[in-house]
Amino acid sequence: MSSDNAMDTAAAENYMDKLIKEDIESGIYSREICTRFPPEPNGYLHIGSAFAIHTNYGIAQKYGGTFHLRFDDTNPLKEDMEYVKAIIQDIEWLGCSPGEHIYYGSDYSEQIYSSALALIRKGKAYVCDLPPEEVTAYRGTLTEPGKNSPYRERSVEENLRLFSGMREGAYPAGSRVLRAKIDMASPNINLRDPVIYRIIHAEHYRTGNAWCIYPMYDFAHPIQDAIEGITHSLCSLEFKDHRPLYEWVLEELGIEEAPRQREFGRVNLTGVVTSKRYLRALVAGNYVDGWDDPRLPTLRGLRRRGFTPESIRSFVREIGMVRNQTMVDFSMLEHCLRQDLKATVPSIMAVLDPLKVVITNYEAGVTEWLTLANNSENAELGVREVPFSDTVYIERDDFMEEPAPGFRRLVPGGEVRLKGAYIIRCNEVIKDAETGAISELRCTYDPLTKSGGANSGRKVKGTLHWVSASHGIPAEVYLYEKLLEDNDGPKAEGETWEEYINPESRKLLEHCLLEPFAAGAKPEDKFQFMRQGYFCADNKLSREDRLVFNRIVPLKDTWKGRK
Repeated sequence: MSSDNAMDTAAAENYMDKLIKEDIESGIYSREICTRFPPEPNGYLHIGSAFAIHTNYGIAQKYGGTFHLRFDDTNPLKEDMEYVKAIIQDIEWLGCSPGEHIYYGSDYSEQIYSSALALIRKGKAYVCDLPPEEVTAYRGTLTEPGKNSPYRERSVEENLRLFSGMREGAYPAGSRVLRAKIDMASPNINLRDPVIYRIIHAEHYRTGNAWCIYPMYDFAHPIQDAIEGITHSLCSLEFKDHRPLYEWVLEELGIEEAPRQREFGRVNLTGVVTSKRYLRALVAGNYVDGWDDPRLPTLRGLRRRGFTPESIRSFVREIGMVRNQTMVDFSMLEHCLRQDLKATVPSIMAVLDPLKVVITNYEAGVTEWLTLANNSENAELGVREVPFSDTVYIERDDFMEEPAPGFRRLVPGGEVRLKGAYIIRCNEVIKDAETGAISELRCTYDPLTKSGGANSGRKVKGTLHWVSASHGIPAEVYLYEKLLEDNDGPKAEGETWEEYINPESRKLLEHCLLEPFAAGAKPEDKFQFMRQGYFCADNKLSREDRLVFNRIVPLKDTWKGRK
C-alpha cells in the first residue's frame, strides 16, 4: 500500500499495536492484515468518523496490509446514493483512499441469507412472531434473565418454510423476525436470542425491490468481514458488548481464520455534536445551512470552513489510540490547523470594519508599490507588491478618540506605523453630521520613515494593517463561534434546538476590503489576514466577482497555552 500521504505510520506503539503484533507473531492468519471502515450511508462523515478512519487506515498501512471502505447499507429506510458519493469524496479528501477496495454490504445479500439458512438448519435460529415490544419485554433486564419466546422450539422445517415466506414477501413488516437461538439467561443481553433478520417493505437505493428482508448489523457485520478477508474489525467501544455475538456468528458458521473484533475509545469534541441523529435534526430543522455548514463538525463543514486534511490527521495523531470514551477540547483541533497553516499560507492585509484615513500630505493620484514578504516564517513563499496611496482604510477599532489605558494604536495627535509603509500622525477626526459617528481621519505621513529605509527604525507604539482605498478588493467575511451552548443538545421532553443554538455562532461582515493579492482567490484558498486569523475562500459562495471568506480560526492559540 502506498504511503505517500501517510497518516504517519511511525506512531508510537499502543495497545492496539500490541494486540495485532501478537496475532501476527502467533501466525493465526495466512493472509495480510486487512481492516475496514463500515459507514452506513444515511448521513455525512464527521470528525469522529475521521478518528475511526485513521485508526483502520493507519493500522493497515503500518502493517503493510489493505484498507477497505464498506457501506453498511442494509436498511433501505434511511440510505441514499447522495451519502455514498459524499462519503467516498470525503475519505479521498482526508487522504485515506481505499483505492479499488470499495464494497457494499448489499452485494452480499445472498451470502448473508444463505448464512441465516445454515443457522436454521443447525437449530441455531428460529422465526419469531412476537411483536417488537414483546420481543423487548421477553429479553429481561440487566438484573433479570429473559424468557423464551413461545416460538423458540419451532421445527427446522417450519422455520425454513416461514423464513422463505419472509423473503418472498408473504408477511407484513414487523409481523415476523428471524432470531438467533443462543441463551435467554445470558448476562450479556446481546446474546438473548437477538433478532438477525427483519421484514422491511421499502425500495433499496441499490437493489430496488429485490429484497424485503434485511439482516441486522450485528449479524451482517461478521459475515461481511469474513467474505472480504478482514483480519481485524476495529470498532468503537460501544460495540464491545456485541463482540461475543460477533464471535458466535463466525464460530457457528465455521469460518476459518475468522476476523477478530477489537475496540477503541470514541472521541467527542467540546462545543460540537457528532451524533448522526442530532446532526440530521439540525440539518432537517434548518438550524444550519446543510451538512456542509462551516459550524458543523462534518468533514464537509470543516473543509468548507477551511480545515485541511493535514490538520485533521495531525489532530487524530495527537489524540493517539484511546481505550475509553474521550472528550477533547475543540481548541486542540484549532491548534493543529494553525500549526499546519502558519508556514504554508500567505499573510495579507484585510480590513474587516473599514475606517477611512486620508493622508493629506501624500500626493493625490499617485500609487506607490511596496514590497512585503508573503510569509515571515517561510521565505520560499516569496514576496508581493502592495499598492499605497493617499487614502487608505484601517480597522475601526484601531482608532480611539478617547483612548483607554494601555491602548497602543492610533489616537488624536498620536503616531502609528502602517505595516510595510510609513509612520502617520492623526491630525483631525471627521464625524457624520447626523449620527456623530467617526467617518474619516485626516493624517500626515513622514516620508523619511518608509519601512526598510534609513529612518525606518523610529519607534512608535503600534503597527496597523491597512488597504489602499483605490485598490482594495471588496469581500464578505463570516466569523464563527461554537454552534452549541451545550455540547449534548436537547435532553428533556419539550426542549428544542433553539434553546441550545449559540445566537452568536455566525456573524457576517459585508463591507470588508482586501489587498489586491487576494483578487484571484479560488474556493478553498487560504490566507492569514494580519492580526485577524486564518481565513478560507468559501467553496460554496465565493467566486471571482464575489469573494466570500470564512474565518477558520483566530490567531490566538488557547490550546498551546493549555499544553
